[in-house]
Amino acid sequence: MSSLPRRVKSEPKAPTSEELPSFLNSTSESEEEEEEWEPKSKIARRPRLPKKTEAKPKKAAAPRSAVARKMVKKVAIKEEMDASLPIAPVEDKKMHLLKPKEENAGTKPKSLNRIPEVPKKMEINSFQGKNQSSSVSDEKPSTSVPVVKQEKCEEEFVFDEQPSKKIKLSSCPEGKPVKNLGGNKIKEEFEMNWDIVQALSEITNVEPWVCANLIRLFQEENTIPFIARYRKELINNLEADALREVQHALEELRTVAKKTHTMIQKLKKEGKLSSCLLKGLLNCRTLEELDHVSSPYKTGSKGTKAQRAKQLGLEPAALSLLQNPVELNLFSYIKPNTKGLANIQEVEAGVQHILADIFAKDKDTLDFVRKLCQKRYISIQSTLAKVSSKNGNEKDIDKFQLYHEFSCNIKNIQHHQILAINRGENLKILTVKVNIPDGVKNEFCWWCVNERWRPKQFLKPEFMRLLQSSVEDAYKRLIYPLLCREFRSKLTSDAEKESVMMFGRNLRQLLLTSPVRGRALMGVDPGYKHGCKLAIISPTSQILHTDVVYLHSGQGFREAEKIKRLLLQYNCSTVVIGNGTACRETEAYFADLIMKKYFAPLDVVYCIVSEAGASIYSVSPEASKEMPDLDPNLRSAVSIARRVQDPLAELVKIEPKHIGVGMYQHDVSQTLLKATLDSVVEECVSFVGVDINICSEILLRHIAGLNTNRAKNIIEWREKNGPFINREQLKEVKGLGPKTFQQCAGFIRFNQEYIKTFCSNKKNELGSRTLLTKAGALGKKKSKLASCASQLPNPLDQTCIHPESYHIAMRFLSLIGGNANDIGKSDMQQKVNVVIQKEGLEGTAKRLNTTVHTLQLIIDGLTQPEGYDIRTDFDKPDFKRSIVCFEDLSVGAVLTGKVENATPFGVFVDIGVGKAGLIPVRSITEAKLSKVKKRRSLGLGPGERVEVKVLNVDIPRLRITLDLIRVL
Repeated sequence: MSSLPRRVKSEPKAPTSEELPSFLNSTSESEEEEEEWEPKSKIARRPRLPKKTEAKPKKAAAPRSAVARKMVKKVAIKEEMDASLPIAPVEDKKMHLLKPKEENAGTKPKSLNRIPEVPKKMEINSFQGKNQSSSVSDEKPSTSVPVVKQEKCEEEFVFDEQPSKKIKLSSCPEGKPVKNLGGNKIKEEFEMNWDIVQALSEITNVEPWVCANLIRLFQEENTIPFIARYRKELINNLEADALREVQHALEELRTVAKKTHTMIQKLKKEGKLSSCLLKGLLNCRTLEELDHVSSPYKTGSKGTKAQRAKQLGLEPAALSLLQNPVELNLFSYIKPNTKGLANIQEVEAGVQHILADIFAKDKDTLDFVRKLCQKRYISIQSTLAKVSSKNGNEKDIDKFQLYHEFSCNIKNIQHHQILAINRGENLKILTVKVNIPDGVKNEFCWWCVNERWRPKQFLKPEFMRLLQSSVEDAYKRLIYPLLCREFRSKLTSDAEKESVMMFGRNLRQLLLTSPVRGRALMGVDPGYKHGCKLAIISPTSQILHTDVVYLHSGQGFREAEKIKRLLLQYNCSTVVIGNGTACRETEAYFADLIMKKYFAPLDVVYCIVSEAGASIYSVSPEASKEMPDLDPNLRSAVSIARRVQDPLAELVKIEPKHIGVGMYQHDVSQTLLKATLDSVVEECVSFVGVDINICSEILLRHIAGLNTNRAKNIIEWREKNGPFINREQLKEVKGLGPKTFQQCAGFIRFNQEYIKTFCSNKKNELGSRTLLTKAGALGKKKSKLASCASQLPNPLDQTCIHPESYHIAMRFLSLIGGNANDIGKSDMQQKVNVVIQKEGLEGTAKRLNTTVHTLQLIIDGLTQPEGYDIRTDFDKPDFKRSIVCFEDLSVGAVLTGKVENATPFGVFVDIGVGKAGLIPVRSITEAKLSKVKKRRSLGLGPGERVEVKVLNVDIPRLRITLDLIRVL
């Protein structure tokens, strides 16, 4: 290859990141490099190199004859092209994950630009019988081994080598590894001029070694719940939200790389690809940058002004102005009969357009102006649009009253403000612009003329004016709009991501609301004309009774007798009211009866729950399949009652975006919203766990690793073969391969009492049949029963311990002298405490040859009581007996309420007056939050009970401002 001699000369220098990737060098080399480094005669004779494909076995080395010496250069080229052979052995297809190692603590961290050493084994396999110590100081390209090895290592990394990292040392007690380590480079399908690990680390602020591990874990199709629980040591104990953020950023980078290479192939086919354009495309990290670089080359009707000027033949004049202005004569380009070249003014305009295009596409120029903007006050401004002020809807215009004359620094603007401004602009109510001060333009133009694009020779005054006008034209027509688009795009993207993440946090809080078990519930779907729909469900969620009562049409007293009779008949003392139409009146009706002790001897209480999505679910195919004989209106009442009894099992039946606990959910990317919310549902269902023998198909399909078909196959297996005895039986289900089993097994639970009862019944059945039948008469049926009886329950299946750690758990039980049948009992806790206090968590983990995270998970699984539910740490619904009216509120009143929704600007709290009050975000401080409860962030979430003080009541606008006193 033509660039080989240049690399040999500069061998002591560290390789730069701007070199073009090998997959492009194999097909087409830049013309500039060919002219600079290789004679024309050689260019004509050089054969076309084949495209780079996957690594192939290398042929045996030929004897060094005279012919071989002539072919020395070609051999070196082939060895360089086949760089992947010694680095990624074919037989070792499994990816090696990076772990911080204590043994390497004393080694010096590798730099990203250092060339890693090639193992000795590879030297022998690849280059037997060759000289290992040839000099590289000759002018001719060297064919010695070290040069070729360095080229290989420059392009790929040896994953078999463990990178040097520090963990749990005196200088680093938290166990955080050294940053900026070498060895994190990962070969992607589409190579770019930037390293995907470093780019991902910069975007997400996650350590590079963690990003490298996550990329590999995602490539191996591991789910977020599985990684967050069972691979903590590889991800530095990141939470699920952070994993989702990394996953989304990784997908965005891969999308950019894929679209970039699609554009490269398209431009190459059209003959428009130059080395400069190729470098610019491969440097792009965002879709905005890619669009900016590639837009002039997209096929259009007219093309850009610069393209039209180039078609007129003015490009040599523009380049001459920068490189050799002394010999430039613009009058020679005048052609009176040609449009665009008719006079000197048109020629100068064409040259100006070409120069402006060169300036606006230059990476250094754009980097300079971006850094300049970071130091200046850049603001985003919104004003009331002239069109909307004349013929707009007053109600819609008033909604955006805060933004009629709005201006804010882009560094300080809040996410909800950006989304509000964007919505107003889409409705044509607001006009939005980004204001960049003139100082940026002046400093930029001076820098371009005097430094970056300063001509190599003296310029005539008229040429200097042309250069200055070209720079100003580049800024005003190309760079300024680009900066505005970039700022708006970045602000919108960040705001959408925060909105989606907030929706996910609220949804998690709602799904993990503590269930109200062990009591019958009456669900009420309020209504006026069509009446209130009632549904009474048993403590096990079975439908006991459904009815319709008309409370708001003058028949309230008569209907009260029916309600009392039903409550007494089914011993139901809890009423659940949906928060839809007529909720306020229905709540007042029940509160009045409760205050009069009408339902005595029952002590009846009620609560209000969100009925968002209940109507949609009631007419869905899942609801028809589950409750085929019920009217859709009554199904919604059943759903409302079950939302209190087991919120998770009921809410997973509804599409997450219909639950309505977000902010501007219709304005954000629906693809991102759906992916995030589905992931949150999967996380919640997996972390809570499901009993495989009683859970519904809808709940089962949200377990990590499972989908609709696999859940259906599990249910069919259960119906055909009876209940599952242990986790190993999951492998017998159709469609559940080793990977699926690995992902889902740890989140599936088995009720040991139920399993033991079933097994004893089976054993008795098998014994009686054996006695009553003659030998051999049972045939296949007997063998089937015998194989079923051989399946024994495993007590570890009721815990969160993964089957891959069962052997460690059993060794730990032997160490503490415990028995698997004592899981969850107080004796087990005492035995664990004795060993841990004696040896410590790290010492015990080292003794068992496992990680601290895995051991902690095993201890949790062994000590948690049987039937442990993580939702017990979360809040239950707020049950009430009385009601307060909006008009009764007074400033200074202290009330208790329940958080309905959380946003970046504050928290909405239901205080029982029919309208939620707002606690501004400035009132939520760390001192007011509960110290006992574990929190993911400083904010409050749906379902939490709070004590608040009324600060302001705006009756005309129905707005209540609250101050947070404390979290209950």
